[in-house]
Amino acid sequence: MIGRSAFGLGSWNTWDRMDFGDAVRLLKTAVDAGVTVFDVAHYNFGPHAENSRTDILFGEAVRAAGITRDDYLLCGKLWLWDYPRTGFEQQLETSLARIGVDHADLVVVGDYGDRPDVPRVVTEVAAQVRAGRIGGWGVNNWLADDLDLACGFADREGLPGPEFAQLKYSIARRSMAEGECYRKHFASGRLVLQASDVFEGGVLLGNSAPTRKIGADPGGIRESIVDASAELSTIAADFGVTRAQLALAFCLAYTPVANVLFGVSRAEQLTDNLGALDLARIHGKEVRAAVNHLWLDQDVNPDGT
Repeated sequence: MIGRSAFGLGSWNTWDRMDFGDAVRLLKTAVDAGVTVFDVAHYNFGPHAENSRTDILFGEAVRAAGITRDDYLLCGKLWLWDYPRTGFEQQLETSLARIGVDHADLVVVGDYGDRPDVPRVVTEVAAQVRAGRIGGWGVNNWLADDLDLACGFADREGLPGPEFAQLKYSIARRSMAEGECYRKHFASGRLVLQASDVFEGGVLLGNSAPTRKIGADPGGIRESIVDASAELSTIAADFGVTRAQLALAFCLAYTPVANVLFGVSRAEQLTDNLGALDLARIHGKEVRAAVNHLWLDQDVNPDGT
């Protein structure tokens, strides 16, 4: 299901950093172009407890754009930071009400605080599937042992297990998605990959010091990514494309990838990004070979958050 669209738009610091009219136009442009996966969450747990209104604004913009619920796939979040004190039913009731919908097509279960009771997580996520609040689920940055346990427990109990993994995956960060834990599940067909943080919060596109909040920096390699990012301009120019197109094509050309998630704040950025589809189709192998030396997290432990 996550592969319904090759691209998805994320919500963290997306819909609340643009004019509302621009958000409406962006959504119309996306759906018209076949970009119909939207990652939208209630960010009020753990390190994300920031009272963001991005999910509310997304729901309002979708309705203003005249986009029907059947026209897009909603991918939400179930957070483990405060679980089980704040259970999944409660989280979904809050999140869905804020967006103004009655179900999510998919949810991503993550991030970690303390390691969860995995069988309980799988059982309670399955209950939300049975209740019709979600259609399926995936994981985000789970430890290898916990992912294996979740898949095995779901199979033994006849419960819906994880279908995809939403992982940091980019030209610079590859170790988790290409490491043995996830690679074996991708190879077996058990999971597909949703690539996220593909621009490193804009760092790979040349913004060496983003002013907005961006994702975590596993392994503390962001300074090295800043140093390496300038080389992407030269490589992109060799292919006659933008750095964004190069970064996206790199992800699309990795076989396990079913969806690439990114944030944009203008319709023009989205239109430019769409050019990565042809680049990946025609020159995917060459793109990956050209940037292979920029794999910067090879020495970072891929098993964990």
